[in-house]
Amino acid sequence: MNHIDTFPTHKAGDLEYRVGRVFPFGATITDGGVNFSIFSKTASGCTLVLFRHGRRDPFIEIPFPEEFRIGNVYTMMVFGIDVETTEYGYRFDGPYRPDEGLRFDPSQILLDPYARSVSGRSVWGQQPDKDDPFPHRGQFIREDYDWEGDRPLELKPEDLIIYEMHVRSFTVHPDSSVKHRGTFAGLTEKIPYLKELGINCVELMPVFEFDEFENHRTVNDRQLLNYWGYSTVCFFAPKAGYSAAAPYGLEADELKNTIRQLHKNGIQVILDVVFNHTAEGNENGPCISYRGIDNKTYYMLTPDGGYCNFSGCGNTMNCNDPVVRNVVIDCLRYWVSSYHVDGFRFDLASILSRGPDGKPMMNPPLLDLIAEDAVLGKTLLIAEAWDAGGLYQVGSFFSSGKWAEWNGRYRDCLRRFIKGGAEYAPELFRRIRGSEDMYGQRTAASSVNFVTCHDGFTLYDLVSYNTKHNEGNGEDNRDGSNDNDSWNCGTEGDTNDKEILALRSRQMKNMLTILLTSRGIPMILSGDEFANTQYGNNNAYCQDNEISWLDWSCLEKNREHYDYVRNLTAFRTAHPVLRNMRYEFGHNGTGYPELSFHGTEPWQLDENAETLVFAYMYAEDHVKFKTRKDCFIYIAVNAHWEPHTLNLPIIPDGFFWHLAFDSNGFSSECGKEKRLDGFASVDVEARTVKVLLAKQRSKKR
Repeated sequence: MNHIDTFPTHKAGDLEYRVGRVFPFGATITDGGVNFSIFSKTASGCTLVLFRHGRRDPFIEIPFPEEFRIGNVYTMMVFGIDVETTEYGYRFDGPYRPDEGLRFDPSQILLDPYARSVSGRSVWGQQPDKDDPFPHRGQFIREDYDWEGDRPLELKPEDLIIYEMHVRSFTVHPDSSVKHRGTFAGLTEKIPYLKELGINCVELMPVFEFDEFENHRTVNDRQLLNYWGYSTVCFFAPKAGYSAAAPYGLEADELKNTIRQLHKNGIQVILDVVFNHTAEGNENGPCISYRGIDNKTYYMLTPDGGYCNFSGCGNTMNCNDPVVRNVVIDCLRYWVSSYHVDGFRFDLASILSRGPDGKPMMNPPLLDLIAEDAVLGKTLLIAEAWDAGGLYQVGSFFSSGKWAEWNGRYRDCLRRFIKGGAEYAPELFRRIRGSEDMYGQRTAASSVNFVTCHDGFTLYDLVSYNTKHNEGNGEDNRDGSNDNDSWNCGTEGDTNDKEILALRSRQMKNMLTILLTSRGIPMILSGDEFANTQYGNNNAYCQDNEISWLDWSCLEKNREHYDYVRNLTAFRTAHPVLRNMRYEFGHNGTGYPELSFHGTEPWQLDENAETLVFAYMYAEDHVKFKTRKDCFIYIAVNAHWEPHTLNLPIIPDGFFWHLAFDSNGFSSECGKEKRLDGFASVDVEARTVKVLLAKQRSKKR
């Protein structure tokens, strides 16, 4: 450090200070002091406010001298702060004219947008003091975690099997058998389970600091919370309530340790990030940070100073403003460099393509900056390519080859076909191929394929309920989507009818089998591997209870279903032809087309006609894919309510068909498939999918 940086020029109580450094923004521990730097374009003044940990009143307030403002940045270096026991915030002076978008109020103490840690929510579900004038306070962290040589894994996108999870829901159930339930540490304890399941990428629902008591209420004697966390308080701080060590100020280290341990086991980490809005809501919401610092810069406003609401959550971040763009880029860089995060899924990402006037932009600068950023050069970027304002850009989101998309069209098409929609077969063929009609200028790695996600029914509920059952949310069942494309298989909800239960089991496996044998990146919702239920609730955003918690007792109850999924993920991993993301369907070294579609007779299928029965076959060229030998994978699909027989394609001499999967309840481990001697056809029962593998010199089993 330059000597001049350590020489104080002013004094306030026991503290000394001087003009600071503009970069980095936030509060940065330096040798002997803390450097504070914060932006406001329209404020007339700024004051640093310091608290002892947990105390209601500040122990000192230090106004920034005018000479400490450089451009639109207030910066100060303070010496003598005990970083272990001090919390901080800011007051901003300026005009209060809401109709002009100006909402300065120096009586409000505001959270630093760049705070690396936020106090006040260190224990999940602990009721906050509603009279606390400053409930979200910045804390200091030391960036000294020992990564022991770790860095982001940079796995190939085509090799990923993504597992979407809520950190708390994953392990908070009493049957989870972990010590630190509902925490990052609890997730760490479950890494062996994830490895056994064949998962190599976890996608964590929001882990940035949020307030679980936002809009909390009691319905039927049950406390409802802001459980999912899609309402960010601070983009740079981990959710302290997800940390067993947060009461000791170690939530950052706990999350970093979880990521390091996941990496050691070959599992990448994607964070679900919410840059489209904040927890401050509309004009009736709380003043936490951005609103009181520079409302006009950070939010899209209407001409009369109101808040544009393309997020459906009260406000919309002005993401393509140059300053706000930098906040987003700084945030992403920080999580990649300081937490070794491997990728991001952008919630309602279409908002990031809107300009300050709210209109979609042809070439949104933020999306281009993210795609081309040096630090993010190997980071996986996934867009939820729609928003609450009507934009739907699946297949047409920002054209850079760097961006992948949640393929909502894959989800909708597969659901509709499996429940009996023959008219969706032609589209399903395109989705299985990797959606070349949508991503033909890119690769199939642009398509994140899924059947279920946190929004909507679980897989079990998708085959058990015709309609949503969200009464417990206290909104008269108005919330949540009505367009679920679900089918209860004969009765609504729980049943003891064995035929219905068997059909539900097949339908779940049918969808998972097609998902994991389609080209594109597959994503599974946590708990679907053992038929977890939310009891028909398709919008459990507020439910911190058994509705949202993964019931680990279902793992033993539905062990056969779990083994089927585990074997499916292993099968996908063992066969690189399933993971070829280039749109290559022609003949390869096997002498067969790499991917072909068939009817009840081989090579005969009108791909533009309605059907409920078809098959698709992959030809795996051992030279091209660097496997030991050629093989053929034949997936027979019967979504009809009657059985059908499919004649098999003729395969080369010396190859024998083996049964790998039957959604009626059979699955094999790789290499242990059941040999089918003399079979020229395969009988496929009603609403069933079977997977056959043709390979050489297989012993009879």
